[in-house]
Amino acid sequence: MTTLSEFRGRWFVVKLGGELAQDVGRLSRTVGAAVRAFLDAGIKVCVVHGGGPQATELSKRLGLDTKQVAGQRVTDEATLEVMKMTLAGQVSVNVASALRLAGVPALCTTGVSAGLVDATRRPKVAVEGVPEPVDYGLVGDVAAVNVALLETLAERGVVVALGSLAGDAGGRVFNVNADTVAAQLAGTLRAARLLLVSNVPGVLRDRSDAATRIPRLTPSEAKAQVAAGVIQGGMIPKVEESLAMLDAGIDAIHIVGASPESAILDEALSPGSRGTVFVKD
Repeated sequence: MTTLSEFRGRWFVVKLGGELAQDVGRLSRTVGAAVRAFLDAGIKVCVVHGGGPQATELSKRLGLDTKQVAGQRVTDEATLEVMKMTLAGQVSVNVASALRLAGVPALCTTGVSAGLVDATRRPKVAVEGVPEPVDYGLVGDVAAVNVALLETLAERGVVVALGSLAGDAGGRVFNVNADTVAAQLAGTLRAARLLLVSNVPGVLRDRSDAATRIPRLTPSEAKAQVAAGVIQGGMIPKVEESLAMLDAGIDAIHIVGASPESAILDEALSPGSRGTVFVKD
């Protein structure tokens, strides 16, 4: 089994799904406790969070339709305002509360702040199974990461927790898939671990049966699972981003759930024990 001390001075990036941010106490006992353990071992940590469930619920309350293509949200002007309210507001405050409860000194903001994450608007893209190129609207692709500022804050013991909004020097703001932000951050920081935490305990051969979790996947194996339809829906962009970042210097990428409460820490110490770990062929 790995010891955390082996990663002293390196980065861990932890991405958590918005569904986990609905229960502050549980978030503190799961993600918060793991982040506290990482800090105690001298590891630098950056947290990225989404807010999909909260955004969908707020959109319903406002009478707005939610449109997704291939598991990713199409963002018009109204939807962007919803994402601002949820990512920079409700979810950010819940994450801040949970991390503080766990004894983690966290600065919760978005990638727009101080240019922590810069983005450009995504052009129309071809999507498998869709006849015409898809315009995702005000969705961004990560263009740059302010590594110097992240390093400065980490040296002071501060964990930056980013909602997945990014901007550009012209003042524009873009909605960015949280898995994309986390993967790009991890690649730029050459992180030792990228932990993608959600209510799914890993890649499952049968989505209704947690016992079918696949402990370990290489890129070639993962692509075969996508082609076979085992990996589908919203898991596809998560997996594709993960595979792309393996070549960017990340040692290992994990998809892991938050149950039991020790799952994240267990997975970091023993890859594949609680989730699915992606490693190079």
